[in-house]
Amino acid sequence: MRRLLLASILVLAAVPPAPSAAQAPPVPSVRLEYEEETLPNGLRVIYHVDRSAPVAATVLWYDVASKHEQTGKTGFAHLFEHLMLFTGSRNAPEGRHFGLLEAVGARAGNDINGTTSWDRTNFFQQVPAHALELALWLEADRMATLDEALNETKLVNQREVVKNERRQSNDNQPYGQWIERMLAHLYPVEHPYHHPVIGYMQDLENGSLQDVRGFFRTYYVPNNAVLAIAGDIDVPQTKAMVRRYFGGIPRGPEPAPVRDVPLPPRLGQAKREVIPDANAPAPAVYVGYRVPGAASAQAPAVSLMATLLATGRSSPLYQSLVRDRQAATSVFSFNFGLAQDADMLIVGAVGKPGASPDSLEAALLAELDGIAGRIDAPALQRAQASEGFSLVNQLQTLGGFGGRGDVLAEGAIFHGDPGWINGWLPALSAVTVSDLQALVRERMTPDNRAVLVFVPTPRATGDQ
Repeated sequence: MRRLLLASILVLAAVPPAPSAAQAPPVPSVRLEYEEETLPNGLRVIYHVDRSAPVAATVLWYDVASKHEQTGKTGFAHLFEHLMLFTGSRNAPEGRHFGLLEAVGARAGNDINGTTSWDRTNFFQQVPAHALELALWLEADRMATLDEALNETKLVNQREVVKNERRQSNDNQPYGQWIERMLAHLYPVEHPYHHPVIGYMQDLENGSLQDVRGFFRTYYVPNNAVLAIAGDIDVPQTKAMVRRYFGGIPRGPEPAPVRDVPLPPRLGQAKREVIPDANAPAPAVYVGYRVPGAASAQAPAVSLMATLLATGRSSPLYQSLVRDRQAATSVFSFNFGLAQDADMLIVGAVGKPGASPDSLEAALLAELDGIAGRIDAPALQRAQASEGFSLVNQLQTLGGFGGRGDVLAEGAIFHGDPGWINGWLPALSAVTVSDLQALVRERMTPDNRAVLVFVPTPRATGDQ
């Protein structure tokens, strides 16, 4: 597999004779080989072999996220990520999970961690290959017994950590409210994506030990999980380990499906909010569009549009707003790849300190309203090359966020196919200029955008 991935890089980086204007660039490819099985308790397990280094990684995805939360109980998925990571389990008390893995050479944060999104929760560990059994035992122990280790003190401790995280990342950061406010505009109150992953402060405060235990028993069960194991592994031996440690964990009840709230393709009206921000050093404008989700046939076009608009100094928005007009000091564009029916495409600009927020907004919206004319073959090819390089680069890692184990688990959870990633680069390469222009006409319209204008304001006396 190492040789195959290096070959993929060479396809992207090689410099063949200059093609004619009509000649399409070569289509890069990546192929991850894997085996898959499902245990009698419903746990799906994916095995990927790479013998280039004596390292192994486990990535465990649970099909639970903020979209599964109910009104008044937001933030539970992220809070439970913290509980899973730090409160301990029956045979690995508080602090021992990290301690045992660090003792064999894993690094906290880089090799051992967990993350929560709107669509899933994952936990990953990367260790020397000889320590794989230890990693599997620890992961199985917290799946089977974490609720035994939970108590009110641990819940309160981790709840305070999460509340402080919210203060640092949302409440006390420049432009920190943008995600919460954009979600509120793009998704109606009843939609699973309406609230932020980190949850609302009052909901976090009200969460009880009984609520948390119920959440664990509902979602942290083998039949709601995918385990990917990647690296220098012997597959038959690894299968035996998986059965030994995970096979006896009982199947749980089938979780209720995510509530279905159909959304029209467009918002139907322009939305705008001015947000006074005492933390902001300069004005900023965020523009959000409702776009097709990750399961849509248009997902490759959405991803490329997010890259094309403002990524890099050759992008249309950088050339116009930063370099030529000097209306902004920076621009950005990205999408989240949300798996439910609608994703969000975000485009924005940060102005100069003291500049007019209204002028920055007008300049950005004018560029976006005329963006179809700025999309051409060279711009598309730059975006395709950028995404191809990024994917191949991230797949050099086995575990962690975006590594091979992670994308195999993603394919299984989101697309029903662990090998989904093998078709992603060809899908990107098949996108045409016409496809992007059609996306602009269909979705990047004034009646389908929410605009957040951040206006710097003086701090009140006594603010820290």
